[in-house]
Amino acid sequence: MKVALLASLATVAISAHAHFTMQYVWDDGVDEGLNSYIRIPPNNNPVTDVTSTDLTCNVNGLSGSSVETLTIPAGSSITFEWHQHDQRTGEDAISGGHKGPVQVYVAKAPTTAAEFDGQGSVWTKIYSSGLLDASSSEWATDVVNANNGKHTVTLPSSLPAGDYLLRAEIIALHVAQSYPGAQFYIGCAQVTITGGGNASPPTIAIPGEYQPTDPGITVNIYNNLQSYTAPGGDVWVG
Repeated sequence: MKVALLASLATVAISAHAHFTMQYVWDDGVDEGLNSYIRIPPNNNPVTDVTSTDLTCNVNGLSGSSVETLTIPAGSSITFEWHQHDQRTGEDAISGGHKGPVQVYVAKAPTTAAEFDGQGSVWTKIYSSGLLDASSSEWATDVVNANNGKHTVTLPSSLPAGDYLLRAEIIALHVAQSYPGAQFYIGCAQVTITGGGNASPPTIAIPGEYQPTDPGITVNIYNNLQSYTAPGGDVWVG
């Protein structure tokens, strides 16, 4: 019993150590600095309840009143960078055991990004990468780790000008066999997009769209999984 308890505690400690957050935003290759323009959560724990407003922009992420907003042109290349702790070297950016998809959404603010809570059907998916090779169990998260915590998306140039939230999401599926199990790591950045077009992209609600029974949320990735469908629907290409 004592040995089992110690083993259980060790597993919990390792799992907690492996948590991570989005810490940097790069604009067209320019590093904007640690936690700049990002709604910073209180810790590196994941969200596991898909009905919670924490799923929008992480814990305490409904307001960005204390966060500056980055001005970028439409069509910009944005890189998001994740780490377990406040360090870029000395450890994997995210634990290699945290396998799953990487997704990016945008939502246009009715006024300013700082005042926007991201609630309602306002989110558009512009990037999604999941299971890349079933035979080797290579996931999008493996690519992020190989790139020192970074993944990049080009914002559609047809997005109308205005203030936006950029929502990057990594879903760790290593304990997703039952719900709640999937771990949602979420980072939201505030931007003002200049230029742009007049597109009216499709939108979903977060929370709202994701359901516990979604095959991309409750899934056993170790049971000869051959394909994967991420939650949130299709990517809009602009």
